[in-house]
Amino acid sequence: MNTTPVEPGAAPPVRSPSPASGRPGSVPAKSPDGPGRGTTRPDPAAAEHPAEGVRDATERAPGTATDRLRYLEAATRRIARGLDQDETLRELCRAAIPTFADAVLVHLRDPLPAGERQPAGPLALRLHSMAQGPKGLVTAAPPGSGGFGQLTVTGRFAEFLLAGRPAFGDAPEIVPALTELLEPVASGPATPPPGRRLIIAPLYGRRHLIGTVALLRGAERLAFTGDDLLVASQLATHTASGVDKAVLHGHEASLADALQLTMLPSSLPETTGVRLASRYLPAAGTSQVGGDWYDAIPLPGNRVALVVGDVMGHSMTSAAIMGQLRTTVQTLAGLDLPPEEVLHHLDEQAQRLGSEHMATCLYTIYDPISQRLLVADAGHLPPVLLHPDGSAEVLRIPPGAPIGVGGVPFESVEMPAPTGATLLLYTDGLVESRGRDVWTGVEALCARLQATAAVVASPPLEMLCDTVLTILDHGARDDDVALLAARFDGFPPRNVAYWFLNPEPQTAGRARQLTRRALHRWGLDPLLDTTELLVSEVVTNAVRYASRPIALRLLRTDVLRCEVGDDSPQVPRMRRAQAGDEGGRGLFLVDRLAQRWGATRLSTGKVVWFEQPIPEEYSPRDTEDGDTA
Repeated sequence: MNTTPVEPGAAPPVRSPSPASGRPGSVPAKSPDGPGRGTTRPDPAAAEHPAEGVRDATERAPGTATDRLRYLEAATRRIARGLDQDETLRELCRAAIPTFADAVLVHLRDPLPAGERQPAGPLALRLHSMAQGPKGLVTAAPPGSGGFGQLTVTGRFAEFLLAGRPAFGDAPEIVPALTELLEPVASGPATPPPGRRLIIAPLYGRRHLIGTVALLRGAERLAFTGDDLLVASQLATHTASGVDKAVLHGHEASLADALQLTMLPSSLPETTGVRLASRYLPAAGTSQVGGDWYDAIPLPGNRVALVVGDVMGHSMTSAAIMGQLRTTVQTLAGLDLPPEEVLHHLDEQAQRLGSEHMATCLYTIYDPISQRLLVADAGHLPPVLLHPDGSAEVLRIPPGAPIGVGGVPFESVEMPAPTGATLLLYTDGLVESRGRDVWTGVEALCARLQATAAVVASPPLEMLCDTVLTILDHGARDDDVALLAARFDGFPPRNVAYWFLNPEPQTAGRARQLTRRALHRWGLDPLLDTTELLVSEVVTNAVRYASRPIALRLLRTDVLRCEVGDDSPQVPRMRRAQAGDEGGRGLFLVDRLAQRWGATRLSTGKVVWFEQPIPEEYSPRDTEDGDTA
């Protein structure tokens, strides 16, 4: 027959006390044997705290198995309400005190393990939190302020913790570690009795031990029973599950943030004719990372592709899908496809990734020479154009279906891009929040841009981006924010010379003459001989394969750039000419004499280009407008 141990001098209870309350003298209000067979005794705690007399029965249950289950149901439900590690442990303390214990000490592993890898190094614990009831068993000092250090666990105590089963404080494997484990209690005003007024329960997660919880009762309460070990085991199991989920969530969020930031551009390209600035803000701390991205991709002819997109959903998967879509956009941009074609192929790629992955995307091409925009939209918010006069306009773009829907055509729209104007591409996290709809946010964005331009004419891009972010509703924001701003400087016509030439045998000579005339007008006479030779080689190769007029264009910026375009899709490659070959050496000359060169396949053919440095003493100066022929 099992008996409940009591302290010397304590009156023996009528029946086994509640494992939930543990208070001596706690008996049922009515005997199961009928009226007159049982007595009712006042609960000292109820007399001291009258409000407890009306508390839910699940918190002051008698010692039956049914009532014990009710207590555990209420306690575990409370613990499960914790949204993070600290809140989970607070709910554990609230559920245990004063109903089950008078004090709770929680030690967590240092460092906390995350992921599947086995933790390296010795098993070490550090006090994380402690709580006490009105009796004041533990010191009131917060963790760390008392100088509580790290506890290195070895031997039988380590084996006990790794086994994952709770035990009383008088267990042989626990006794050697009690002094260090209960250091805060030892410094308290009332040191708890040892033995069965203490339960040590390991906190064991899915893969690893993550800590321990110590449950203590004061001298005025009955000691713990064997049934209380089961209760402590359940409390520890649910607490460990909550802490483990919080740690894994934090680890995943950290990886997702790192993944997201790694896949965003580390810097923006410096291209002639346009200045760029960007901002990215991750979602609020209570939300998972999203799939917002932006990009600026240089294209042939000093053009630049401006891209912004948003993968639907918030998870590491969203960030990974974003990376794949961004890489796809960069690849398609390298083919110099029109915007609607880029979105079409991006849509096909998204469907190959899975029908559940959808995204919005806005793809824009800016040409600083023609000062035009070419825009296509796949379910994304339209961009906002801040005009040089300070007015803000939401561009009218035909809204296409989101990427991943499939089978929906996309449409490109061409519009002017005046010099001095600023284009803003953004994701919905900038303008939408729990307390504001999208279009109200877009109106607020336009108003902020106009107010800023009214104070500072043509505001600097960095300042403009910072000002735009002030419209965010930080208290209600739960989405990423991606912002890309482009200031159009245009390309002066005086620094451009271009011609269309028929593919004839004498075309190479004609190209040399035109090149010499343009360079002489720009004052670049020292570059004449080398440039003529390179132009002749590239034009000769184009004449060999072209069936329509070829385009020759010279651009003067900080370098001299020459572009030769034709309708043949065959991109030239360097090859080693044999001793008897009459050709095959032209590209070797280009590679040796030019600073950079390359070839880009277009939807209508290809462009071969090369660049030469311009000495500082021959920097661009004002000349007449460019040549055409």
